[in-house]
Amino acid sequence: MADRRPGRGGAVSGSGPVRLGPRSVAALVLVGLVGVVAFGWPLLADPGSGLIAHRADAPWLFAALLPLLVAVVVATIADTGMDAKAVAMLGVLAAAGAALRPLGAGTAGLEPMFFLMVLSGRVLGPGFGFVLGAVTMFASALLTGGVGPWMPFQMLAMGWFTMGAGLLPGGDRLRGRTEAVLLGVYGTVASFAYGTVMNLQGWIYIGGLSSGISFQPGDPLQENLVRFLAYCLATSLGWDLGRAALTLVLTLTAGPAVLRALRRATRRAAFETQVTFEAPDRGAPG
Repeated sequence: MADRRPGRGGAVSGSGPVRLGPRSVAALVLVGLVGVVAFGWPLLADPGSGLIAHRADAPWLFAALLPLLVAVVVATIADTGMDAKAVAMLGVLAAAGAALRPLGAGTAGLEPMFFLMVLSGRVLGPGFGFVLGAVTMFASALLTGGVGPWMPFQMLAMGWFTMGAGLLPGGDRLRGRTEAVLLGVYGTVASFAYGTVMNLQGWIYIGGLSSGISFQPGDPLQENLVRFLAYCLATSLGWDLGRAALTLVLTLTAGPAVLRALRRATRRAAFETQVTFEAPDRGAPG
């Protein structure tokens, strides 16, 4: 007879987030460290260094790190035993997020895909969430024609955004309005954080506005940070406000229903459940 056993960790598989194993954690840490360096190294580089002269090449060099995303997927599959059902859900959610992005693109930063990423990361966990965020951004770039040197940075920032929702506490006990408020607050703060991180990429690699708030290689860190703050206020505050407000409103209004649907789909998929077969008990009567 078939015996559906729990996966690793002792909990009933498929009823909660996809858990992180040691290889998944190692891959995520590696991607995170490389991402931090890729976003911020010019701030600390010596002004006489040849690296400064080639800072515009960094996005293309960073594109070579995309195989690390594949490493995260492989490590997650190896650690948790995710099967075709999990990959199918990843594809469906990524397609849905990619389809949502053009609905608000170009309109005051209104991007409904952020709302879906918050809820998906919450239900499916940080490892799955990171991969989902990065793949969704890649798919949306192809859909909207937004392929460029900024795309790898967007993929990494969205991966962090979605992963953060999976790291929030209370995933096994918070439900209803309380959980929606928690996710709404996270989505609001993380929307600003996403915009700030992407501003850092643009400010350094695109050269800012070639004015008093532009990045100045070799200047003291604190002076460049003041310029960066002014750059954010001048160029993206309105977009970040729109993104954060829409994410908050959608999370508070539609969030509970979407969370229930995602959890129902996760339970039915039972990603980590291992199906084994046991021989019948020959000593049983009948």
